[in-house]
Amino acid sequence: MHMFRRSFVDALKTALFATAVALFCTPLHAQTIPNHNDPSAHKDALDLSLVPSIRFLTSSDFPPFNFKDPTGELIGFNIDLAEAICSEIDADCTMQSWPWAQLKKALADGQGDAIAAGVSIDANNAQLMNFSQSYLQLPGRFVAHQNSDVGASFDPHSLSGPVGVRRDSAHHSFLKAHFPNLTPISYDSDLDVLVGVAQGALEYAFVDGMRASFWLIQNDCCMFIGGPYFDAQFFGEGLAIGVAMDKQNTLRAINIALRRLAENGKRDELFFKWFPLSFY
Repeated sequence: MHMFRRSFVDALKTALFATAVALFCTPLHAQTIPNHNDPSAHKDALDLSLVPSIRFLTSSDFPPFNFKDPTGELIGFNIDLAEAICSEIDADCTMQSWPWAQLKKALADGQGDAIAAGVSIDANNAQLMNFSQSYLQLPGRFVAHQNSDVGASFDPHSLSGPVGVRRDSAHHSFLKAHFPNLTPISYDSDLDVLVGVAQGALEYAFVDGMRASFWLIQNDCCMFIGGPYFDAQFFGEGLAIGVAMDKQNTLRAINIALRRLAENGKRDELFFKWFPLSFY
């Protein structure tokens, strides 16, 4: 998560998300998002009175997931999601903001029950916490200019030639592993890659779908082509709520809430509030 988070925040500094917060109130509801819940998982019959409250820990420096608005109030997708979880299971919800580097220790020290801050499902984090079901996955996407003659039938396996990609990124490695017919052209950042497409220096780009979605809102020159690519080996298993090891009932309750939110459509409402152009 550290590398993802650092590069993500660096991208913010390049103004990739300069207008994201201003646009979150105009969702594009015609789009759909995939259901990340495990369809084979049984419906947990936990007595929810066993979890009367959840103390969430978060950070305040990770827009649009968790950050402070100009008045100092914590807002963001993760904040709304945590509040929706508590509402769904009728639990009292508190939210404490910690520096990102101290979150895991705070959880281990009993300062909170769970972390709502975009925790990645990986082996290092698994030594310190349990994971809820994944609530958000981060696919790779191809991007082309609006003037391109490709459409929904775009098939990168049938192409050859250059594709822009961020240097030494997971997307770079994914291209080399799955599309040997394409030639990666390396740039220093996803933003540089996307600008290359906008200016006509590149016909295609392969980038992080979430970052690209906000850039596409600001730049109507370009568009997603083809579908999303999910691959746990390259892009991870997604983001989850991190739960303290000794809070098994809390973990079960959070998973119940996440399943309900997916089934009743509230998760989708939150998604489009903060990600107005779906990266799926």
